[in-house]
Amino acid sequence: MTESADDTTEGKGAGRRGRPRKRVHYGAGREALLSAAVRVVARAGLRKLTYRAVAEEAGVTHGLVVHHFGSRDALIEEALTHAVRTSLSTSAVEPGTGKVADFSAGLSEMVTADPDIQAFQYELMLESRRRPELLPQLRALYDEYFDATQRELTRMLPGGASPALMRLVFAALDGLVLHQLVLGEPQVTDAALEELRSLLRLLDADGDAERDG
Repeated sequence: MTESADDTTEGKGAGRRGRPRKRVHYGAGREALLSAAVRVVARAGLRKLTYRAVAEEAGVTHGLVVHHFGSRDALIEEALTHAVRTSLSTSAVEPGTGKVADFSAGLSEMVTADPDIQAFQYELMLESRRRPELLPQLRALYDEYFDATQRELTRMLPGGASPALMRLVFAALDGLVLHQLVLGEPQVTDAALEELRSLLRLLDADGDAERDG
């Protein structure tokens, strides 16, 4: 997308509607801008992601966005990385305990607490159908989800987990996130997760039976 002259000329003092701009501490500025980009895309779609929109959302001048990222593509790439890693850190997909009860224990709370970061990822996935150049980046970053899911399943299941099982489990998690994002009902997410854990316990028991046999 080409920025207009108004987007690429640094404003001073106040926003375009005369509001004083909020000051952002420089040390936290990059993270604040990534979060602002996520909110803009979640609310209005990727096509509305401009320097001006991110600057207004963050309460800074657009020049700070240019300074940190240099290009719109760089901003998109880093915002996607930020979104995936934030989700991984808050969803408990990989608690590291190897206990089925801990698997994805914070999933519904993650969606409730920050729905924008989930909506951002789905927006980019849909946009990649129109812009195939986004696909390599999305694949690479979603590999982080797949790897985390694979590692935790391997900890939980004595016989390990095949790539197909990992994809099936992750697809269930991803679908639950999407449904809660659109329909709400975190209690439905929690109930479905408990059913998923019950199935994983059965696989664990099957593995124990095979070793005992």
